[in-house]
Amino acid sequence: MLIFTEEEIREYVKINKESIDEIEAAFTDLKTKDVQMPPIMRVDIPEYNGEVDIKSAFIPGYEMFALKVSSGFFNNYQLGLPSTGGLMFLINALNGQPEALLYDNGYLTDVRTAAAGAVAAKYMANEQIETVGVIGAGAQARYQLIALKEVREYKHVLVAGKSKRRLQEFKEEMESTLKVSVTILETPQEVAEQSDLVITATPSSEPILQNSWVKNGLHITAMGADAQHKNEIDPNILKRANYYVADVMSQCEILGELRSALEKGVVTKDHPVMELGDITSRAEKIRTSKDDITIVDLTGTGAQDTRIALYAYKKLTEEK
Repeated sequence: MLIFTEEEIREYVKINKESIDEIEAAFTDLKTKDVQMPPIMRVDIPEYNGEVDIKSAFIPGYEMFALKVSSGFFNNYQLGLPSTGGLMFLINALNGQPEALLYDNGYLTDVRTAAAGAVAAKYMANEQIETVGVIGAGAQARYQLIALKEVREYKHVLVAGKSKRRLQEFKEEMESTLKVSVTILETPQEVAEQSDLVITATPSSEPILQNSWVKNGLHITAMGADAQHKNEIDPNILKRANYYVADVMSQCEILGELRSALEKGVVTKDHPVMELGDITSRAEKIRTSKDDITIVDLTGTGAQDTRIALYAYKKLTEEK
């Protein structure tokens, strides 16, 4: 069995058009192939503000599939540690033997999640974007902005979060990396009201984005609600939006923003829902007006994990 380290993986796998195309293909696979993707297995560790997920999917046409263990411990910044961790196994689909261990420490999950946000923005956001708002200043907030730059040009970033130190580090890193201006604001409301696209990247269990702050034309990438106790956006935004898009509806009904809206009775089971694969398989943009409000609800799929793991394996074995 081959073993690859985080350092090696980071050297060969980047957030770029190639990796974003891989994740777009993963969503299309979910619509065009008989993908075997079991429900997520999850362990919560509430006393340490932590969680561990296990995800997997077999995509017909490939000789290997991924089994991923991913952790999120959201107090780790207090310890000087990253909030995410984990690894991926690649298993031979012909005989069940392990072929490779990708000890990425959560990096590939960050890449594929950011790529999913970019895929959604490509098909859902307005073409012209000046200002992007970010609520949260962790790793995924950074990666989402980097991936978004591959599909939309923007000049300004507004950010709000809890830690002044992390916000300042975020500002310095993003200004240097993306060559955009970054302004730290006091509240999520200020961020939302002044942005053309908003990214929510927190582990919040209460809405941090309110309906009254959302202006016409806004696209929202909501990627923090990936557990039954999480909720980043006011459920009324789902009811108001012109288009609500789930990565996988069955997951979003249990884990995502859709879950909160259903539980509160803001929307019902017959509320119109598209899946991201519905859009990518047709390669058609869904926005009909610059004033449309659009939301993508990203809970993370095993199909994404298999595609990014296979992509990483190919890069590591062919180019190394």
